[in-house]
Formats: sequence, C-alpha cells, structure tokens
Amino acid sequence: MTATTQEQLQKAKTLAEALPYMKQFSGEVFVIKFGGSAMGSRELMQNFARDVVLLKQVGINPIIVHGGGPQISQMLEKLKIRSSFVDGLRVTDKETVEIVEMVLCGSINKQIVTEINLAGGFAVGLSGKDGNLISAEKISRKKSDPDSNIEQILDLGFVGEPTKVNPHILKIFENSDIIPVVAPIGRGDDGETYNINADSAAGAIASAVTARKLIMLSDVPGVLDKDGKLISKASVATIKKMISNKVITGGMIPKVETCLDAIKHHSEVVHILDGRVPHVLLLELFTDHGSGTMIVP
Repeated sequence: MTATTQEQLQKAKTLAEALPYMKQFSGEVFVIKFGGSAMGSRELMQNFARDVVLLKQVGINPIIVHGGGPQISQMLEKLKIRSSFVDGLRVTDKETVEIVEMVLCGSINKQIVTEINLAGGFAVGLSGKDGNLISAEKISRKKSDPDSNIEQILDLGFVGEPTKVNPHILKIFENSDIIPVVAPIGRGDDGETYNINADSAAGAIASAVTARKLIMLSDVPGVLDKDGKLISKASVATIKKMISNKVITGGMIPKVETCLDAIKHHSEVVHILDGRVPHVLLLELFTDHGSGTMIVP
C-alpha cells in the first residue's frame, strides 16, 4: 500500500468518524469565542474560517464573538494614546473607547467576516449595539490600600459587563445561511458605548440563546492541573475546587467562571481550546479523542 493510499484511507476514516457527531449536532447553536494569537495569524484565521463554514454546512448554527486586545493596543500606540490595565481590563476613557469601537467593529470584525466569506460562507458583522443585542453597565473594581486598609473604588471608564442580551436578531439568523460575527461592544442605558471583555460577551450570548456549546478559543491548551498537565474533562464541582485550591489562578479564573455561568444557564458543555492549533474546532467536535478541556455539569 502506497503512502498516498494510506493518506486517502486515513481521510476516509476521519470523515466516517465525524459523521455521528455531525448528525448529533445538526440544528444546534454553538457560540464560539475567537481570540488570542490565532487572530494575528492569517493562516490560522483562514483555517478557523473554513472550520466555521464547515460547521454551518453540516447544519450547526455558529455564532462568533471575537476579541482584539493586541490590535487595540497597536492602534493606541500608533496614535500615541496611553493605556493601562486593572485586573486584566483595559482602563477606557472617552478617547480610548472610540478607538476600541473603531478597531473591534471595523478592521477586526470585517477581517473575520471577509475570511469566512472567502471560505464559502455568508458572514455578517455585528456589534452589541446592533439590534439592541447587548445592553451593558459600567464595571467598577475595588482595591485596598495596603497601608490604611481602606477600600478604594477604581474607575475603569467605559468598561462594561453585559446586563441583558436580546437574542432576537441572532434567532433570525438561525433559520438562514448567515453566520453572525459579533464585536464585544455594548450599549448603556443612556446610549453610551462600553468595551466588554470578549469572554464575558460570549458567555452572555451563549446563555441568552441557550447554546448547546460555548467554545472558547484562546492561547492556552485548556485547564491544567497542579502539575501543569492538561485536564481533558472536568465537572463544574472540580473546577470550583481548583479555583478555591488556587490551582486555577490569574486570568484563567474569569474565563472558567464565564464557562460555569454558561452551564448554569443551560449550555450542555463548555470547551476551552488552544486556538493556535490548526483546525482545533474540528478536532474537538468531530473526532473521538477531542482537544482541550471540556467542562460538564
């Protein structure tokens, strides 16, 4: 048997392995948060776009929510606008939020839309402002002064968290060939613009549409145990215990808390995947061995 024949047989085997998963997931809604280094790589973005188009072709309804922190930082630096962070959140004044909206809703959103359309899909870009999709309120953070132990309220400016998601426009897309691509910008009660963490926006949307799966693509292989080894499957109780035991720390805490909240609001499972792995979506969804960490109730 030649090497070429073996490769063809392996491809056929992979397709046969994928079939039951395709049948199982047909008609379901998956919310996919796209972020991390994959957004800065044309090849990885093209792979992601092809994967998303394939999901739509087999009857799955993907909703894409994207980040864009590095691209925002580059633009602010280019415009000589200083930026700082508190607990991983960008302090966003009036001038900065205009740049954030421009980058997220403009260049990044349209780049992802374009790649999906070039891959044969029919993508449409949205922000949380469109169709009253995401209502938001201002986030505040507290900090204790180490000397006086007096708690201070830190003003992060126009940084928000979702208070309500109106899924009406997304429900319309479910019954069409359209793939929505959402920029995490929200609208306040008085019409102000809020910059929202993409993980939080994706989690809120997943809860609002009762997505079967919330899939987080990032720059981590998944949830790691105390020895740094990947945990392929974990329950909600296990994740909570890992947080309390300080096995999960830093920026992973808000990420997994978003995952837990999505499960609380009836998402069947949540996946944390390494977006740097080519075609990681297909590996997780359509193969027996999967990829990353799957969090279950």
